[in-house]
Amino acid sequence: MFAKVNHARTADAVVDQIELLILNGVLRPADRLPPERELVDLVDVSRPILREALKTLEERGLLVSRQGGGTYVADLTGSVFSEPLLDLIARHPAAIEDYLDFRSDIEGLAAAKAAARATAADHALLTRIVEAMAAAFEAEDHEAEARLDVEFHQAIGEAAHNMILLHTLRACYRLLETGVYFSQQKLFRHPGAREALLDQHRAILARVTADDSEGAQQAAEAHIAFVRRALTEAGQEGARSALSNLRLDQRIASLPKPRRAKAKSTAKSTAKPVAARQT
Repeated sequence: MFAKVNHARTADAVVDQIELLILNGVLRPADRLPPERELVDLVDVSRPILREALKTLEERGLLVSRQGGGTYVADLTGSVFSEPLLDLIARHPAAIEDYLDFRSDIEGLAAAKAAARATAADHALLTRIVEAMAAAFEAEDHEAEARLDVEFHQAIGEAAHNMILLHTLRACYRLLETGVYFSQQKLFRHPGAREALLDQHRAILARVTADDSEGAQQAAEAHIAFVRRALTEAGQEGARSALSNLRLDQRIASLPKPRRAKAKSTAKSTAKPVAARQT
């Protein structure tokens, strides 16, 4: 991943190399850089030069250092979606329709470009992810399925080989990971959704590896259309369930309470029988 730098440029060359690794998606947010003792050998510079380069990257907001924990790629999502905006969106779930509309367009575009530009290495990575999805499906590991779903779409973005498209997609997928728009588990509870989602990812993979741009775009758009329908139905079902429970609670509260039956006395009379009068 890292390469020896031109010593005529020293620190600037190190900065440029790491910036490109981040820009091209090789280094992802939260990825940890190799320890300093390894990195100096990888890029072939002295420790002072390396530290100068890392400091520059930190000042630019691309890296963050953790006390005793190394240096990591910064989370750049905030540059696309600010915290106030994320908070605003989270308070208005109706925004999901616009979100899915946007995803349909951008994921269709990404899939089409991936089909035209993906390399053998891209194909191999996408295939491995889908195989892992299938294994998670068989094991009914919903958490792994959700994580791999995001991983697959990120890999499609990487295979499109467009820097701007890649980072825009990553911002969208980060919203999925943080649960701003909807819970993946909620979608998985929809009847037949897990199997359908796996088949849809397989269909996208098949079109991308066949270099079929039009087919890949159609498969990606069909996938988002399914997600939209499933979420709408899940929302309607949830609303009906909530209303039914509310009615049930209200009816039970208004029904007359059954009267408790009076206990029959079991005490035996202690009075002596009156003797029969003789005539």
